[in-house]
Amino acid sequence: QVQLVESGGGLVQPGGSLRLSCVASGSIFSINAVGWYRQAPGKQREMVARITYPGSRTYADSVNGRFTISRDNAKNTVYLQMNSLKVEDTAVYYCNVVVAFHNYWGQGTQVTVSS
Repeated sequence: QVQLVESGGGLVQPGGSLRLSCVASGSIFSINAVGWYRQAPGKQREMVARITYPGSRTYADSVNGRFTISRDNAKNTVYLQMNSLKVEDTAVYYCNVVVAFHNYWGQGTQVTVSS
C-alpha cells in the first residue's frame, strides 16, 4: 500500500503563486510515474503535470510555462510549483503515484484563485 498526503493549497489572487507538496509513504518501490491532477466543479479530473520514470515530464497545455513539477527522492516528495495562477486554475488538486502499475491517489487539496 502507498499513502499520499498533499498540502499547500489555499486561496490566492490571480497572478499569484502556490506550491503543492505530496509526501509518499509505504511500499513505494518500482515507481512508474508521479503526477498532479485536478478536478473543478462539474468537470472531469484532468492531468496537470506528470513525471514518468526515468524522468520525462508532461504538462497540460493550459498550465505549460506556468506550472513546474519536481520531485525529491530523498524526501519521497513531489512538488507542483504554480505561478501566474488564473481563476480557471481553481480546483481540487490530487497527487497521483503509479507503483508497479497500480494507481494511488491523495485526498486532494483545494486551490482557489479569486480576487
